[in-house]
Amino acid sequence: MSFKDLVDADRRLVILDLLLQDNGHGNERVLEAGLAQLGHRVGLERASVRAHLKHLETTGCVTIDMFRDTIMVASITERGVKVAKGYITVDGVAQPTPGS
Repeated sequence: MSFKDLVDADRRLVILDLLLQDNGHGNERVLEAGLAQLGHRVGLERASVRAHLKHLETTGCVTIDMFRDTIMVASITERGVKVAKGYITVDGVAQPTPGS
């Protein structure tokens, strides 16, 4: 696994954690700001946040709705909650560290 793959997997886990903190829902702008605040600044663009959300949707961890056809709004699924809490694993999403 390359360093980029590790960073991408961690970003996806962080997105799931941020959704949990925001009652299960969040828009791409808030998620981008949250990622930046948590140290994921390098190479972070709205397009990469969207790509991570689409990956999470493909794996069944989130559902995505469009607000006014311009802003992605993600909702965490039951599967996404299990991944965020470390109960199950999904390819391309990091596992939480014990005790986090």
